[in-house]
Amino acid sequence: MSDVQEADKLRGGRGRRQLWSVDRKRQIIAESFEPGASVAEVARHHGVNANLLFTWRRQQGAAKMADSRESPQLVPVTITTEPVSSVAAVTSEPVGRMEIVLGAGERIIVGADVDTTALARVIKALSRPGRTGLV
Repeated sequence: MSDVQEADKLRGGRGRRQLWSVDRKRQIIAESFEPGASVAEVARHHGVNANLLFTWRRQQGAAKMADSRESPQLVPVTITTEPVSSVAAVTSEPVGRMEIVLGAGERIIVGADVDTTALARVIKALSRPGRTGLV
């Protein structure tokens, strides 16, 4: 019997607000983070609105962040007067690339040094309604 059926049986049907224990919320939240889990399916299984489950997840994340701010972690540091032997290479050329996926599934991959005006024209042409094939 699912949690929904059990809750309905205990409450005598729907209509009353369900009160969830902190431990039960944590269990449902953990289940929603399991690999391959769908928040909507987990919520439905437990008789919870998916939006409420998302709220619980967000609140748990905020609580964890608050906990981590209260207990800062120290990192070991070594201070030396010796010069650093290797300096990271600095390049004046832009590096990296960007991939743009259009609505029909076309992919445009460009380098970081792409001419933005030309790229805007290409995207506009490819995004026109009723166009057939690539330009």
